[in-house]
Amino acid sequence: MKVLVTGGTGFVGSQLVAALVRRGDQVRVLRRASSDLVALKEIPDVEHVIGDILEPEAVARAVAGCDLVFHVAALSSYWRAQREAVYRVNAEGTRVVMEACLAARVPRVVFTSSVAAIGMRPDGRPADETTALDRISARLAYADSKHRAEAIVGRLVKLGLDAVIVNPAAVFGPGDHHLISGSMIIEFARRCAPVVPPGGLCVVDVEAVVRGHLAAAERGRTGERYILGGENLSLHQIAATICSVVGQQPPRWTIPAWTLPPAAVAIDLFNRINPRPPLVSGDQARLSAYNLFFDSSKAIRELDYPLLPFRGAVERAYAWYKSHGYVV
Repeated sequence: MKVLVTGGTGFVGSQLVAALVRRGDQVRVLRRASSDLVALKEIPDVEHVIGDILEPEAVARAVAGCDLVFHVAALSSYWRAQREAVYRVNAEGTRVVMEACLAARVPRVVFTSSVAAIGMRPDGRPADETTALDRISARLAYADSKHRAEAIVGRLVKLGLDAVIVNPAAVFGPGDHHLISGSMIIEFARRCAPVVPPGGLCVVDVEAVVRGHLAAAERGRTGERYILGGENLSLHQIAATICSVVGQQPPRWTIPAWTLPPAAVAIDLFNRINPRPPLVSGDQARLSAYNLFFDSSKAIRELDYPLLPFRGAVERAYAWYKSHGYVV
């Protein structure tokens, strides 16, 4: 099978490329000439098409002759990017890729969205695929851009595109060289943090996410979305697990929730005058007061999706960061 992976030089994309190569597929990656290839360095026999997902001609070349397309490319490090760029890559880029797949009559497409596009339930319970995007999440560029991208996929499905949507939670594991979720591991490895915010996250092993992508391609229902989550943990539980792996003391205190809105304003003001890429955004501070929990039951039921322990993902990620010189 000939398979295209956009975003194949990134964290999830590169892990997906490796899995496809292992099972014997002919794998093609669409990437920019300037892309960092560290994640693909040890993966043999990968075809490279040079271009950008915002370039229709390059995308058309990349999808030509493919039996399956995984559209994984996105601006996930939204706090380091301009708001306009997040929408341009995540929404407009998805439109270009999906329209090219429709025109080329690609038999199957899997679009990698995010649980951010689903948002939070008003009652605080874990959200599922039917949850409507809440007002807080809708104001965030990353969540809204992914939500719009899903709408684009849905519109083209009605025109005949055979596409499935997967919604990974916060992904951990080896190979996160762009330091999306993995930045937490490195920061805790370098220094002990005495406090953490009061919220929580759904955290998932990248191995489970890759398996979910492959299963969605094989068994996912056209036009459906599938949450690829793992354990729903408080930020204190997440920090304690990471600290246990990296040999640090866990945080002792939890930041009061009422301090986060003014802290978010201060962070945003600082980021406007700071010439360096921000380490954290005001949006992250605001969301850290909430439990961003999600229910993977649909993927478990329909895709035989596995729930893997968070600690195992952290252990493998930490070993990868040490072997690649990110931490000593």
